[in-house]
Amino acid sequence: MLDFINMIVPVLLLTASMLLGCAEYAHMLQLESYQLDGYARWIAANKNRAYAKGMVVSIVSLAAMMLLSFFAGAWTYLLSSVVALAGGAVSFALYKRRPAKKKLVLTKRVWRLMAIHCALWAVVFMLVDVAGDYVVQLRALPFVLPAAWVWALALSARLAQPLESAINRRYFRDAQRRLQENPGLIKIGITGSFGKTSTKFILGTLLKEKYNTLLTPSSFNTPMGITRVVREQLKPEHEVFIAEMGARHKGDIAELVDLVHPEIGILTSVGPQHLETFGSIETVAATKYELIEGLPQSGAAFFAADGAWCETLYEKATVEKTLAGLADTCPIRAENIRVTNEGSSFTLVTPKGSIDCSTPLLGRHNIQNAVLCAAAALHLGLTPAQIQAGMSKLTPVEHRLQLIQGNGGVTVIDDAFNANPEGAKAAMEVLSAFPGRRICVTPGMVELGEMEAEIHRAFGRQMAAACDIAVLVGLKRTQPIYEGLLEAGFAADNVLRVSTLEEATDFLAKTGRPGDVVLFENDLPDNYNE
Repeated sequence: MLDFINMIVPVLLLTASMLLGCAEYAHMLQLESYQLDGYARWIAANKNRAYAKGMVVSIVSLAAMMLLSFFAGAWTYLLSSVVALAGGAVSFALYKRRPAKKKLVLTKRVWRLMAIHCALWAVVFMLVDVAGDYVVQLRALPFVLPAAWVWALALSARLAQPLESAINRRYFRDAQRRLQENPGLIKIGITGSFGKTSTKFILGTLLKEKYNTLLTPSSFNTPMGITRVVREQLKPEHEVFIAEMGARHKGDIAELVDLVHPEIGILTSVGPQHLETFGSIETVAATKYELIEGLPQSGAAFFAADGAWCETLYEKATVEKTLAGLADTCPIRAENIRVTNEGSSFTLVTPKGSIDCSTPLLGRHNIQNAVLCAAAALHLGLTPAQIQAGMSKLTPVEHRLQLIQGNGGVTVIDDAFNANPEGAKAAMEVLSAFPGRRICVTPGMVELGEMEAEIHRAFGRQMAAACDIAVLVGLKRTQPIYEGLLEAGFAADNVLRVSTLEEATDFLAKTGRPGDVVLFENDLPDNYNE
């Protein structure tokens, strides 16, 4: 009985320790969309967070094993395993106490990953236990392993990939089949470096004036995200399906086109987003253009008039194409633009006449998005009255220049999901239109590659012209923003530099006054904390 306890129970305890200790890393892997290259970049950028707790558990467990060997005798391995389990439990408790902007979602994929994780290390610990009868030093291995918890989960994820790929292919093919079984369904793809989510919701609102329309929710823009929407929500009565298409690597849009097979493509923008994975703006442009390349010859493409990459790609397109936006040269454009802190109004000029439009959306960039959507809506047969009605029903997308009335007469502009240079510039324009004391709270932007410092410095200069107080969250990442503020003549006394968002909100609670306008510009996800 004693032999059985000393053999099986330590294996169970050590396996439980691995499960608890790796919970945080499973969360980070999920936030990185289970991409091991992104997970490795997170480890490289967050070495203290990735290794500290595991190192402490290893040191404590090894010390306990050495100490217990003097008086515990045959029970040493078992009691040391209890210490390791306690270390895993403490690590899990510290992880759960850490504020999370987006919590770990216990999907079936997470359960499969953790099952493989437990099985793998249970086998390893069993072999160590058996081999320890011959090579005593091997018994120390389980107590060294916590120092590599973060990579232990990566190994489990790598072993899980063939299974996950097979499951994803089955779901992917099923979604393809469901889309093909509705030949009358109008399928629309929207992509861009920024603005695609807002554009999707604007277009969805307009098209609902004429069609039974399904659009992917929130920021669902990956193969499995779109697959899930198709399999769970697409009904025979739907007439239009709008799919937002995101990308972090070349070929990602082509994969989504292979899933949806859209006949209409909308390109909102091309900019320096996800440069850590794309490498260059040219690769970004080529990847976004995969949507247009994937359209049938009978399809139609709509491009935002940006005076830059979108117009270059417009010239390249061979399908029916339309350039829409704010430029005078656009056949479909906005004129008589009026932007206030309560919304926007403009005249939509089309080859068939003009339409007076008003919307509660903030900012000129949203008018650009609205005009682009109107061009697609006109192509699909909406009348001027339907477009006018749809424009009046538009509402801000959550966390994208969303106006909120805060406590004590403070107005809050929630732009937490706008994490790109053009969006940040547009947010500064919106903020500058508000009366009262203007405060901007920001941690900066991510995935800008080698251009990050340059872009952040420019962002600081833009902030200097738009706000009275700047609150910078994260001392290291926001240093170039601080430098840009000072370069533009912004008073250093009006800059508050803090380590956490909690410190920023405490400052606002203490110093806020009626009439203040507070813009929250971007909110870094958990896997990008300093």
